[in-house]
Amino acid sequence: MTITNGIHHVAYRCKDAKETVEFYRDVLGMEFTTAFAEDHVPSTGAYDPYMHVFLDAGRGNVLAFFELPEQPTMGRDENTPQWVQHIAFEVESVAALEAAKARVEAKGLDVLGPTDHGIFKSIYFFDPNGHRLELAANTGSDAELAELRRVAPLMLEEWSRTKKAPNHAAWLHEKARAAHAAAKSRLGE
Repeated sequence: MTITNGIHHVAYRCKDAKETVEFYRDVLGMEFTTAFAEDHVPSTGAYDPYMHVFLDAGRGNVLAFFELPEQPTMGRDENTPQWVQHIAFEVESVAALEAAKARVEAKGLDVLGPTDHGIFKSIYFFDPNGHRLELAANTGSDAELAELRRVAPLMLEEWSRTKKAPNHAAWLHEKARAAHAAAKSRLGE
């Protein structure tokens, strides 16, 4: 039994709070709900001026950012590939995903996808802070989701022993692997 009642909010650093709020409002339609600005960190008492902004990401989910003007310029973990750390948002349908892609591209952003993950389709792009964003539309059946839940402990156990990808859910990306193979074949690779 979980002791939590859901995620209250997730917080990331941003380069410019105003630019970040405008991006999430104008590109993703999120409502800017709250801001806190202090010179001292409430939990530690340390002097570190900040602006903390909160956006409604839908369904009671809150996305927050800190602008820290007196800290060194923000960067990213250079030992982790850019595709790993990301924020994924759910959209209602594949049609909504396609409409979102057109909206994001109309704002001048480069968009990767849609990528078919078997049980959902996604598009990817970056916010002004360099955070990778994903929009995902669920496509999986109840049977597929039940099978993934069933094999999850088996996959984790095998991975923990071998550090090699188990094949329990290889069916998820069969179409994508076939499409990549066909593209490479067409290019003569």
